[in-house]
Amino acid sequence: MSTKPKKTKAKASALPIPKDDSEARSAIREIGDLNRQIAREEADLNDAIAALQEEVGHRVEPLQARVLELTQGVQMFCEVNRDRLTNGGKTKTVRWTTGEVSWRLRPAKVALRKVEDVIAEIKRLGLSKKFLRSKEEVNKEAMLADPAKARTVPGVTIGSEGEDFQIEPFETELPEGV
Repeated sequence: MSTKPKKTKAKASALPIPKDDSEARSAIREIGDLNRQIAREEADLNDAIAALQEEVGHRVEPLQARVLELTQGVQMFCEVNRDRLTNGGKTKTVRWTTGEVSWRLRPAKVALRKVEDVIAEIKRLGLSKKFLRSKEEVNKEAMLADPAKARTVPGVTIGSEGEDFQIEPFETELPEGV
């Protein structure tokens, strides 16, 4: 008995390839029809989502208000009793059987106004090396403007812009007032 693997035929493509200009025009018309149907379905979906969000929003609003009230009340209780709850500040977390509360310091952050003035002042104070960065980076736009020279640099490749095939079915808009 032979152990050769069975040969299988590749299935023919099921793509609807137009046979002539008329069929190509017809396919483009169908693409336009389908795109409009997709847009209608998406619009219906967005309308349903908006209605659902509004409905749920009305039901959730009083629940969110109650959560905020309870949160503020628990925070006030904990602030008044912080020393006792944290064992004189030895812990930052209080655990109960229903949950926990904690106090955490937020990380420091730097806020700048009038950045140009701040940079000028840093330079005036002689703090440039400590508080200013300098960043070198390749100017790709300049390389694209002079690709022949850019290609002479080892490690640089200027790729093709490529080509995209697009189909844009024509759409007709109704005039105002119709």
